[in-house]
Formats: sequence, C-alpha cells, structure tokens
Amino acid sequence: MIDALELVRPDDWHLHLRDGVVLADAVAHTARQFARAIVMPNLKPPVTRVEDAAAYRERITAAVPPALAGRFTPLMTLYLTDATPAEEVARARDCGFVHGVKLYPAGATTNSQSGVTDLSRVFPVLEAMQQVGLPLLVHGEVTDPGVDVFDREAVFLERQLAPLLGRLPDLRVVVEHITTAEAVAFVRAAGPRVAATITAHHLLYSRNAMFTGGVCPHYYCLPVLKRERHREALVEAATSGEPKFFLGTDSAPHPRRAKESACGCAGIFTAHAALELYAEAFERAGALDRLQGFASEFGPRFYDLPVNRDKVRLERATWEVPAAYPFGHDELVPLRAGERLAWRMVD
Repeated sequence: MIDALELVRPDDWHLHLRDGVVLADAVAHTARQFARAIVMPNLKPPVTRVEDAAAYRERITAAVPPALAGRFTPLMTLYLTDATPAEEVARARDCGFVHGVKLYPAGATTNSQSGVTDLSRVFPVLEAMQQVGLPLLVHGEVTDPGVDVFDREAVFLERQLAPLLGRLPDLRVVVEHITTAEAVAFVRAAGPRVAATITAHHLLYSRNAMFTGGVCPHYYCLPVLKRERHREALVEAATSGEPKFFLGTDSAPHPRRAKESACGCAGIFTAHAALELYAEAFERAGALDRLQGFASEFGPRFYDLPVNRDKVRLERATWEVPAAYPFGHDELVPLRAGERLAWRMVD
C-alpha cells in the first residue's frame, strides 16, 4: 500500500471562483493546491471583453492569501455571446492572459442566460478562434426542453459539436466536465485538437448519490451525475494515461441558503479537497501511478503552457471534512461535509 504520493504541482483546468465578498474565500482553497486555474467567466454581468478579464484577474490576484501570493496564477476566459465581435478574438490572443473562450448554450447552467442561442450566430468568432488557435471551452448540453436532462450531453455532441468540428476541423476544443460514455468515445474519436476535462465528483459518484436518503442538493450539478456505466467509463478514461483527458474540478461554490432551497443552485464545491478526492478515485481504480499525468502534465500540454516545476505531497492520513466553510457573509457546504477522507495534502 502506498502511504505517500509526490506530484508535480497540478493545475485546475475548469474552476468557478465567483466575485465580490466571496472571492477571497473561494480562491484560498484553490491557491493552496494548484499553481494555475482556468477561471470561468459566468459572472453577473459576464466577462465578455478582454478589459473585463483583466479587471477580474486583478481582483482574483488581490484575493489570494498573502502566504500564497505569487504562487497561483489565474488563467482567464471570455464568455461567448451572440454579440461577441470576431475582433475580440485577436485582442484575447494578444493580451497574453486569456486562454480560451467559453461556450454556454443559453440557459444551460448557472448564469448562462447571456450564452449562445444558435451556433450559426457565432461562426465568425469561431472561425477567428480556429485561425489563431484560441481554444473553445464547451459546456456540452442542449437546452431543448424535449430532451431528457440525462441525455443532453450526448445530444449536444451529436447535433451540435460534431457538425461544428466538421465545419471547423482545426478548432481547438475542450469538452468540459464530460459525464457520459458517449462523450468519452466522442473525444477519443476526434482529432488531437479536441480534449476533455473530468471532475472528481463525476469519477466518484453516479446519479444515485442525489437520491440516497432523500433529495441531496449538495450532489446536484450540471451536467448532472449519470448512470453507473457512465461513471465507470469516465474512470477508465481518466486513468488511461491518454493525454486527451485531464483534471478540471468544475468546483462551483454556492452559499448554503442557495443550495438548500426550493430551487437549489447547480454546482458542487470540491476545491477544499480536490487532490484528495482525485487520489481516492485513482486509488480505487488501481491507477495512482497515472494521477500525475492526468493532474499535472496533460492540461499544460494542451494549452501550450509549461509543466509546473514545484511539487505537492499527498499522505495517507484520515481527516474529517468540516461541515461548512466561510463564504462571504454566508457559508458553503463542501462535498463530503462531516465525512472522513483517506488522503491529505501536506502544505
């Protein structure tokens, strides 16, 4: 049995930090474990311009705890809308700190109301992105009310992303937080310019978790947890050693009152123990030796960034996850609140 694991410091390639009074509480968890993170732009209002991204980047950097200052770098993204001008792509490429453009189908998830209503409306932007090599980061779900919520990812890949890649074969795409066996197969079949992130919670849980002992709002996210066969396909992909699949937590903090409500928000907070949760998933699969590639190497290679040089250490040491963490004027409930984890990162 392995009692300790040393990894090149990883990066988080899909993260929500929010803004305002909660920002410092959110960023502290991520900065402790990760060197860099792709930060989602779905604020209110969304981050649609390079100037918006620059200002948000400054707020994030200022919110990093003093003890971690200089160790964490936010990698910014722009929010794609029907009105995004193609000229913004060149500005994003030239600024040096915007590393992707996020596609939210309008209405698909939290703060996606300003998202894209029809891909045909943004073809000029996508063509410009293909030309300069700026990645498109995809929330891959259709919003057609006639499509079952558990089928929305597979339908999106078939009806929207496959035709888009047929039209723009050199577009760099990250299919974020994939949740299905169909998504694994799609990414594998696509060319080398298509990759995917996988969350810890989709590796550890099937949709049964949302309904065990009653409706459990802290297991509700979008895309939702799927059947066990899909979870098994994700584990196989994550632990395969294939560079197309890499770490993206999709850690999404919401205050307790917004989760435990009549209409609870979608999102699972995992930043407090991200590496520990991934280590658990990889150990269950007998693949701890492949965690470093997934967590620390494949993402930087896809984004054309250097692999980090410093390291982190995980030790086999049980600890109890707090029942809640501070979150501005409220609190948030983390995944595994009040439960014990078998791995712990040593600062």
